[in-house]
Amino acid sequence: MRKHIVASLLLAAAGLLALAGEASAQQTLNFSLGLLTPRGEDARTEGDVLNENRTFLAFDIDDFKAASVGVEWLVPLGNFVEAGAGVGFSRRTVASVYSDYTDIDGSEVDQDLRLRLVPVAFTVRVLPLGQANALQPYFGAGLGVMSWRYSESGEFIDFARNREIFRDQYVAQGNATGPVVVAGLRFGGETLSAGGEIRYHGAEADLDDRFAGSKIDLGGWTYLATFNIRF
Repeated sequence: MRKHIVASLLLAAAGLLALAGEASAQQTLNFSLGLLTPRGEDARTEGDVLNENRTFLAFDIDDFKAASVGVEWLVPLGNFVEAGAGVGFSRRTVASVYSDYTDIDGSEVDQDLRLRLVPVAFTVRVLPLGQANALQPYFGAGLGVMSWRYSESGEFIDFARNREIFRDQYVAQGNATGPVVVAGLRFGGETLSAGGEIRYHGAEADLDDRFAGSKIDLGGWTYLATFNIRF
């Protein structure tokens, strides 16, 4: 599976390099900063670990909202279409406790849930007003590869051993592919421009039996402010 993902990334990157060599208009380096919001409880995949954890731990899915940063290379394919390749980063640690159980001294049994996401996305966009217009709305779609790491660390209860409390850490990581959808608006001059973008990245991955859920839903919406440099 990983070999197929790497091969797909290399093929997409080679194609973008070839397109860049043929492009006659200016290319764009796009920097972004925004907020990643995970899919809601009712929209998450069946068996999702966060939904399963919420049956006995106290936290909210919205607690996993996180700052997101990214950079993207955009190559024009004529006046109304452009291709892009970019990478982002977000990480969030959420504190949780057992909802219905405490230690014998009355203290909480607490643990930290951490999710790190590094999405790589290859997209094609349509610009209805063209590359040269001062106001440039756009929309598009593509393929994303999500590098992810999820961990649970802290105190846990072993219900098979008379509710014994112990400390441990459980970690899972990998790569998952999924669709990417983007829509945005940018405006400015020939060299510098700014704007805003909404991006959806869908992906999910399997977990082993150390976790309460059999899957982790990695999908969500990202709301970005963008700053663009043309060259």
